[in-house]
Amino acid sequence: MHTPPIRSFHQIESGIDPAVPIVTLFSGGLDSSYLLLRLRQVGLTAIHAVSVDLGEDESSAYKQQIADALGVKLHVLDRRQEFAASFVAPAIAAQAVYLGVHPVSSTLSRPLIAQSAVELAATLGAQAIIHTANRSQNTLRRLNGALSLLGYQGLYGSPYDLDPVDREDKLRALQAAGVDLLDGRVVSGDSNLWCREFESGILDDPEEHAVPDSMYRWSALDTQAAPRSLTVSFEAGRPVAVDGERLPLVELIAGLNDNVGQYGLGRYSGLEHLDHGEKVLEIREMPAAWLLLGSYRHVETACLDAELMREKQHLEQIWVREALEGRWFGELRLAAQQFIDACAGQTTGSVTWQLHVGGGETRAIVAPRPRYLRDRERWEAQSIALEAAPYSAPLPPLV
Repeated sequence: MHTPPIRSFHQIESGIDPAVPIVTLFSGGLDSSYLLLRLRQVGLTAIHAVSVDLGEDESSAYKQQIADALGVKLHVLDRRQEFAASFVAPAIAAQAVYLGVHPVSSTLSRPLIAQSAVELAATLGAQAIIHTANRSQNTLRRLNGALSLLGYQGLYGSPYDLDPVDREDKLRALQAAGVDLLDGRVVSGDSNLWCREFESGILDDPEEHAVPDSMYRWSALDTQAAPRSLTVSFEAGRPVAVDGERLPLVELIAGLNDNVGQYGLGRYSGLEHLDHGEKVLEIREMPAAWLLLGSYRHVETACLDAELMREKQHLEQIWVREALEGRWFGELRLAAQQFIDACAGQTTGSVTWQLHVGGGETRAIVAPRPRYLRDRERWEAQSIALEAAPYSAPLPPLV
């Protein structure tokens, strides 16, 4: 029989054995820190907080400080390489952009976080995996969906779903317990090596939102940045080099975030729907994504047949929808991935950009087996000559 998900603190207090291990997802933020405190207050003694390092802003030392203060065991799992290779790279090939507005980000990180938690729970014999997403966050269905599709047999879910706690109440409770979090945050943030994202707080109202420039790190504009040429290369659908230097994908993305971001490029804003159709505002900075997604489409266009690309573009939004709705491990997303991978196998080439403050243009699109023409007039003459040959012979006489 299917066990209903955890949706309130009451379920935790009444339905969890305090002596059996539990795993919580821990970011070092207010919600996840307060969750640890609340679990300790109800007498749980085997709490394991897991932090999956995907290149986020918060340091492991800061998270360890909070975990120590609350008396819980912290597990920091470095999954940056796996995230880049198995989640970001497929998203580049799938041109994973939400409704043409912004590249997806937490859509990619949540499945790997859930998978990491399931693996840790198995080694610990944990009875539950608890996270902190609330109903105004798409993370709720993405984590719950991933945990379900991964076949986790224990309890899982977020007590904040039906039992939210006021921000000031959480801060006061933590301070009373001797835990002082980094203060002064005016928005909710999420970050990984692919994206820095902001929402809520001063960004709650889509009709009036202004992001302080100080919040941008990767795309902080350097008005003195000189124009520069930059070439990114792909092999079989994977980014492999910048300006001819081959780099692991994690380092390649980090370098592009710096080199592209200094021109003020890669900022996105837009609305994203919640589980029941309501929309919320999200702000992102993704300089590497700006360049890599655009470059990939150019190389792909140089390599693939037009009809194949039209069908791929249809499947791209199916891929995005399934991943976004928490079905990364679902059959339809995996089936779409096979088609996209087949296209990626033919996508090899490079794009050279001329970057300048506020923009960039292509200067070269190169593929080893291209479908593009480099001399239209010559091609036209050759094409006419081939087609005209049958018509050059004299017509047979009329009988």
